[in-house]
Amino acid sequence: MTWTRKDLLDLQSLSAEEISTILDTARVFKDIGARPRKVMPALRGKTVVNLFVEPSTRTRISFELAALRLAADVINFTAEASSLRKGETLKDTARNLEALNADFIVIRHSAAGAPHFLSRVLKAHVINAGDGAHEHPTQGLLDVFTMLEEKKRIAGLRVTILGDILYSRVARSNIWALLKLGAHVTLCGPPTLVPHTFEDLGCRVTHDLETAIKDADVINLLRIQHERQRKTMFPGLGEYTSLFGINRARLKAAPPDVLIMHPGPINRGVEVDSEVADGSQSVILKQVTNGLAVRMAILYLVNGGKLPQELIETDAGRTSDAVNSQQATATAE
Repeated sequence: MTWTRKDLLDLQSLSAEEISTILDTARVFKDIGARPRKVMPALRGKTVVNLFVEPSTRTRISFELAALRLAADVINFTAEASSLRKGETLKDTARNLEALNADFIVIRHSAAGAPHFLSRVLKAHVINAGDGAHEHPTQGLLDVFTMLEEKKRIAGLRVTILGDILYSRVARSNIWALLKLGAHVTLCGPPTLVPHTFEDLGCRVTHDLETAIKDADVINLLRIQHERQRKTMFPGLGEYTSLFGINRARLKAAPPDVLIMHPGPINRGVEVDSEVADGSQSVILKQVTNGLAVRMAILYLVNGGKLPQELIETDAGRTSDAVNSQQATATAE
């Protein structure tokens, strides 16, 4: 299919074909990233601004490295050292950045809908790096990409998302992507954080851990979103860990080849213990690696880049030209 979107704001509005296009493109960029020469100058002359009004480490660094791998200029913008602290509106801040010829605004914000708002007032490409408890589309995509790499399919896959579903933007993006691609999604956690209203989306909801994981192909663990939830919604760390924390003994209830995933940061000893987080079934660090390829793919596609097969052919041609040039130089010497 032809990619036509200027922005990436959520996964709810994307079709299964659009999601698959991103995943296919990410696979090409991951292959390129395994080579000695990792930079592909697809965004040379472009400027990417990481507008992170909400704190982040993994996502910001991943977007920064993705932009640099595509030869873009990168500006990291934090609210603590900006005019936002002086009362400037988000709209004015973003339009001033665009006036400085920013081509991409990668925004992370505590208010749901902030990326959608900017997409309506800016000509620059807007990419959602997480907005409130709404969505985190690039995390959802890299999670699905990791499942696809490890399990070789998404359709029919049994995925359990365990933890704070109610306040999790990661959960929502995972749910939309997985259901559109044909996976079976089970949600599990305390009743206050996993209401049955999620069944309306097509998910199975249970509050029993063993039921949730006994036939799971993937267990995606979520951090408790203390910064977003009301205190009355959380039972307490000790109670949560005793009922829903994953350790080696509890994991025996799941199939032996189940994948353990986590978007980070991990609260060791709460949602998962170190033995499981660092064990052979864990693909947590692979998620981080795959996030780079996924974010390169998104920057590339919203900029109007070629689709996967064309990208492979273009990159192969570029590599062939480089090899021929080196051979010619060696012959001349």
